[in-house]
Amino acid sequence: MARIPAAERRAELVAAAVRVIAADGVDGATTRRIAQEANAPLATLHYCFATKEVLFAAVFEHVAGQYREVLTRNDVHGDVAITARALLRGVMEWYLANPDFGAAIVELISWGQRQEGQQAEMVYNEAFATVRAILETAATAGGRPVDPRTLDELTYIVSTLSDGFALNWLVFTDPTAAERQIELTVGVLDAWMAANLGNTSGLAAPRRPPPPSSWPG
Repeated sequence: MARIPAAERRAELVAAAVRVIAADGVDGATTRRIAQEANAPLATLHYCFATKEVLFAAVFEHVAGQYREVLTRNDVHGDVAITARALLRGVMEWYLANPDFGAAIVELISWGQRQEGQQAEMVYNEAFATVRAILETAATAGGRPVDPRTLDELTYIVSTLSDGFALNWLVFTDPTAAERQIELTVGVLDAWMAANLGNTSGLAAPRRPPPPSSWPG
């Protein structure tokens, strides 16, 4: 049997940890359960990660990296309003397509708050910084700079709306309702930008999508 390179094995164990955390929560994500999910000997897991905390730190970095990739992929290089809308929609569609990541993020953030080292805060700060940098670049490139405070608020709005959508999707898991709610949530962002960015937003009027015919729950 060919020997699996250590880096590949670490990646497999991290991916398995994401799936186990999403399904069983942090408390249920024992090293034995994660090793089983990765189809790896328990000794291999302990060789790759000295402690469970080291493994979870790697999972944090993996999830944060995936989130950064989503943001970068949805940087449309348009004006600030077009870019903000693309970021929000891209993140929500990513949550919809990758429920394991969404569930794992919620579990990990809750767990991280109880640990030393402020891992949860670091993940959030990094996400905010990434979103803000993309929006600032878009505003500058569009020739209509946005003042720093408004950029901070826009970053917060995009992040909070995507977080709220993610929690609702994880609770109700109704794809049809979620698709409608994506449009509704983007409409909320459009309304905020029309009210707070003025001509910079390029929006003649807030776009109001038709309300969903029914809500889950």
